[in-house]
Amino acid sequence: MTTAKSPVLHTDLTSAQRDCLDTLPLRGNHVVSGPPGSGKSLLAAHRAVHLALTGRPTLLLSRSNLLRQLLGDTLQGITIPGAPVEAATAHSWILRRFGRDAPRTEDGWFDWTALTHRAAATFGETDASTPHLVIDEGQDLPPAFYRLARLAAASVTVFADECQRLTETNCTLTEITDALGRSTGRVEVAGNHRNTREISSLAEHFRTGGTRPDMPFRSGPRPVIRSYSSNKDLADDIATMATEQPRHRVGVIVNSLRTGADLMPRLERAGLAHEPQLYSSAAASGRYRDLDLTRPGVVLVHRASTKGLDFDTVVIPDTETDAATDPTAASLRMAYYVMITRARQRLVLGWQGSRLPRHLEGLQGWVRVA
Repeated sequence: MTTAKSPVLHTDLTSAQRDCLDTLPLRGNHVVSGPPGSGKSLLAAHRAVHLALTGRPTLLLSRSNLLRQLLGDTLQGITIPGAPVEAATAHSWILRRFGRDAPRTEDGWFDWTALTHRAAATFGETDASTPHLVIDEGQDLPPAFYRLARLAAASVTVFADECQRLTETNCTLTEITDALGRSTGRVEVAGNHRNTREISSLAEHFRTGGTRPDMPFRSGPRPVIRSYSSNKDLADDIATMATEQPRHRVGVIVNSLRTGADLMPRLERAGLAHEPQLYSSAAASGRYRDLDLTRPGVVLVHRASTKGLDFDTVVIPDTETDAATDPTAASLRMAYYVMITRARQRLVLGWQGSRLPRHLEGLQGWVRVA
């Protein structure tokens, strides 16, 4: 296998992003870290295309099915003829390789020890069918997955941010690197090309660790904390936002799909220019499983499925559901850090009830209260 650097430069990347790709040899395991908005998902797609040029099968993996759909859309615009890349979930890749009867543990997750033993006996880098793996939002998979991937792939490249760990089976950058082996390369990509300064500044209030990222140059309106009297009031406000900006994508990030299910018919009756979409991980297929994330309009999605996504406007409508949680809890802070940084231009933090949720208190310097 060639050890040359990546042979393709893409004009839609910034100079820092191109430098990041150039830093990565086409063999070996690598971990690429960066803050929200640095373009990790886009870089992951380009990295997969570069690796596909070596002639090996190449898979671009994510834990989230919704992110898989978005990565698939990204690949359509950059895949090179003769070097195909497939976007898949880590779950589906494991089932494909080890079969539908892949061993599991009592909690329903995979038996990583048993799978690793199988991989050690059957995989090898000299096997032409052994794939390159590129993993986006890699912090949401457990260390054991990477011990398996180390044996099951010709190379593994992981794009991750440990400040965005939302799943129970998450890991740190150090844990990923240790699982992939001592020779694993580490690269950082800087910059925030998604958020405004105002949105990024608010996100900093919730960040739990890591190095303070550079602030974006782009400015915009201050985030808004808004009280709603009912879900009807909330749906009317979302409809107004979508109507005022008909070309924008409005992401409504809910903590309960019951809220999403209540809002969906209200928005459908609002006569919006674009039909609203609702994603449910419980749906096997159809309109609630397969979304078009490239078109304008309202998308209702649970906060657990937002990783890697972005919207022109983000509405977090039910912040009162977190009122009983310790506002200093790392899990709560990470959740809001991720949700807030999905917004490109506008952000609304909504709540219902008689008292402002505790974790939204003291934000007057970053937000406007409406």
